[in-house]
Amino acid sequence: MALEDTQLVRGGSFMFHSAGSLPQATPEESSEEALAIAEAARDFVTGEILPRDEEIDHLDLELTRNLLAKAGDLGILGMEIPEAYGGLDLDKKTALLVLEEMAKQASFSTSYTAHTSIGTMPIVYFGNAEQKAKYLPKLATGEWCAAYALTEAGSGSDALGAKATAVLVDGHWVLNGTKAWITNAGFADVFVIFAKINGSHLSAFIVEKTDPGISTGAEEKKMGIKGSSTRTVILENCRIPEDRLLGGKGKGARIALGILNVGRFKLGASSVGGGKRVLDYTLKYTAERTQFGKPLNAFGLIQQKLANMAVRIFVGESMSFRTIGYLDEALALTSWESETGGADKMKAIDEYAMEASMSKVWGSEALFATADDAVQSFGGAGFSAEYPPEKIYRDCRINRIFEGTNEINRLLIAQTFLKRCGGVDGLPLAAGAAAPLDLPQDDLLRTVALSKARALKVIAKAQAEHGPKILDNQEAAARIANLLLEIYAMESAVVRAGKMAQAGHRWAPLAADLAAVYAQEAWNRIQGEARMLAAELASGPALDTLVAELLAMQAPAPMALSSLRQRIAAALVDQGRYPISAV
Repeated sequence: MALEDTQLVRGGSFMFHSAGSLPQATPEESSEEALAIAEAARDFVTGEILPRDEEIDHLDLELTRNLLAKAGDLGILGMEIPEAYGGLDLDKKTALLVLEEMAKQASFSTSYTAHTSIGTMPIVYFGNAEQKAKYLPKLATGEWCAAYALTEAGSGSDALGAKATAVLVDGHWVLNGTKAWITNAGFADVFVIFAKINGSHLSAFIVEKTDPGISTGAEEKKMGIKGSSTRTVILENCRIPEDRLLGGKGKGARIALGILNVGRFKLGASSVGGGKRVLDYTLKYTAERTQFGKPLNAFGLIQQKLANMAVRIFVGESMSFRTIGYLDEALALTSWESETGGADKMKAIDEYAMEASMSKVWGSEALFATADDAVQSFGGAGFSAEYPPEKIYRDCRINRIFEGTNEINRLLIAQTFLKRCGGVDGLPLAAGAAAPLDLPQDDLLRTVALSKARALKVIAKAQAEHGPKILDNQEAAARIANLLLEIYAMESAVVRAGKMAQAGHRWAPLAADLAAVYAQEAWNRIQGEARMLAAELASGPALDTLVAELLAMQAPAPMALSSLRQRIAAALVDQGRYPISAV
């Protein structure tokens, strides 16, 4: 069966479809209900969160709890909780729109996401009926707050190497160990804690703050997100009832890895929301600040930075909606009414584990680059704590460590893709690399097609010559991941811009410029990554031949990006904000 004939888009299959041929969700297609909820979230952030920015960042945990309870009153804590347990059971695209709004205050966003995502979702997907009935209604309203405790001092990226233990004694689990860097630990009522039963079977447990034997350490002194609670959780003969085992004995790895995928999707979306706020205040400052008799935004290299910020926002949002669109389609085929509803939904999420990692890596690095551009645009003021860029620069640095470091996620991207290209029903890597090049008429889609052809050629070479052992060379694996990342991002932006043009969208010309800037620059990065990956695969005459084959392939014509960026910057300055908004 051809890939185009399958019911759902398979994870990782975007490399084998014709450029722009896959269906793709976009913010512009959001439902009226989703937009209304997102607007309520925006009003909440504007009216309740941002005015309390300084108080939140002084670690006022009572304030954070109260704000979470207000978010619960609005229904935005329970959006992804089934209706039977007090939630709204809305689609992921709606949650994504809300996440973008919440991300405008990094510390509160961290507390919010830790509660609604990694704190609550393990119970949503893996809890039994009694556990869901007990905990989810209170988590949906904010009466109780949640935390997720996986990391230990000696097991960060190697999360499954946890040393905490659980032993069943007289109908109670007795937990011992220490968990590190636990978000919301200072005020959480419910902890999902991972420990090994009898020292070998990693499992998840629901622990309440009032259970005997659980305590927390002092608040960590952090570089950024200073308003979020981060503490050590200490388990000293912590006794909990036997029915608090979550998902079954030895299911900890399944729960941990599945929930981390959920967190990765969401971190990519949050990064977009953070970027929008950074661009807005950078536009304001560069309009007001003058040098040599002109506002900063009149200078070409400042315009370049403003335009690049907008490019990252447009591309990141395009990626997030594309990925969440696939996920929503898959989740729609499952039902909470089924006895296996939670497991079925988590399996659907697992299908897009690679795309989740790509959203996380791309989004976190894009936001950091945007924060850096903001500091530079503010000049000396950007280095001062009296101006906003200094804080976002510190706050967003954690995103490249959260939910698995970007290094780990790059390895996961490469590993997942190559694994899915193996076996009888695997993605057709060798055939895809050898297929005749199908070049669209559209210039940007042609750039996508040429990028796929180059990447497939060199990735297929890596698999054919080295097989899974190519992953032992982590630099080579990271280059494979970078190729996939750039192509997914490029195609997402190009397709979205094309759909906006077809719909006659007001901002379609701006979207076309944003997509064109990214496609041109991504093409150059893809060319470089392909050539450098080739050097990891061959040497001498064999390398010369491989590089010559890559260079002999067609390339898109270069474009004068300065004129595109000037147009983008002019639109931004005219509007005083990032103008392409679904809400």
